[in-house]
Amino acid sequence: MRIALIHDWLDTWRGGENVLAELVTIFPQADLFALVDFLPEDWRSRLGGKRARTSFLQELPFARTRFRHYLPLMPRAIESLDVGAYDLVLSCSHAVAKGVRTRPDQFSVCYCLTPMRYAWDMSEQYLAASSLGRGPAAPLARALLRRLRGWDLRTSSRVDRYVAISGHIRERVRRCWNRDATVIHPPVDVAYFSPDPAVPPPAARGYYVTASRWVPYKRVDAIVAAFDRLPGRRLIVVGDGPEARRVRAAAGANVEFVGEVPRERLRDLLRGARAFVFAADEDFGILPVEAQACGTPVIAYGRGGALETVIGEGAGRTGAFFREQTPTAIAAEIARFDDAIAGLDPAACVRNAQRFASERFRQEMSAFIADGHADFRAGKR
Repeated sequence: MRIALIHDWLDTWRGGENVLAELVTIFPQADLFALVDFLPEDWRSRLGGKRARTSFLQELPFARTRFRHYLPLMPRAIESLDVGAYDLVLSCSHAVAKGVRTRPDQFSVCYCLTPMRYAWDMSEQYLAASSLGRGPAAPLARALLRRLRGWDLRTSSRVDRYVAISGHIRERVRRCWNRDATVIHPPVDVAYFSPDPAVPPPAARGYYVTASRWVPYKRVDAIVAAFDRLPGRRLIVVGDGPEARRVRAAAGANVEFVGEVPRERLRDLLRGARAFVFAADEDFGILPVEAQACGTPVIAYGRGGALETVIGEGAGRTGAFFREQTPTAIAAEIARFDDAIAGLDPAACVRNAQRFASERFRQEMSAFIADGHADFRAGKR
């Protein structure tokens, strides 16, 4: 079977690229496609050395650093990719990848990280962050997002079967596209993110940690501001991004910024933390699972994917939830959690994380594709 793997774009390594790497492991013979491919060479080995076949966006001016500014051209660009020679078209999509053109005799599957946030649920947040929510450009920007949303809805019918990364995203797929989806949680490298026996239990550790790309919906600024209300506690912040000025402005003397760190350094920080703090209304959230795999509990916003990955009560408790994305609510939950942390078993965190192991993902995705393709071919006959 000839297989095409479609990814939105390749320029850095985050959760979506972890998923793509596992899909490459399952289907090593597949050809890779993306809007652009500027992935650093030292990361390409995780994709089996594959280089994507790209769209015309790859050659446009300033594409290497500013390809996201070509958002209005992305629907046309993804439709320009020629995947006509393939039996299975498997897209890993959070933007436009699922809109690639296919024929009725091709089996099209979308592993949906999320329907486009800026076209659906978070359009106003993205407009505000890009300074397009007000002023003379605002009507044009909103018209662009409406047009993008219309294209996204129309092209949802090109996919034969959807797989969602969480129940949270399954509901969003149903609400945005009126399509059903099967939930297969994304893979987490729980063999790599594992406890260090030399590290004391969480109650004896000396700092909290948070890590993410600093974009508005991650609410890193709220976490940092919460520790201004907790002067006796220390926070280490991993990452960088467009919200850097706002995040750093909220910090007190008990907050340390370490920037982007190598994978090994991230694992060390997760292993040594009292708890991992997570404030995003996230689609799934791989980092909270990686933290638990290291034996570290999670204090998370009680919405979205975290409700599927963190156990907030009972004998197997692995963390706690706050109900508002505010510094006050986050600080209050951290203080409450400190009173209960001595009774929390790090082994429970590890066991919970094992539910999301890479091996489980490979087995479930392989079976889903095989069964779905057999049904598809039988239906065509």
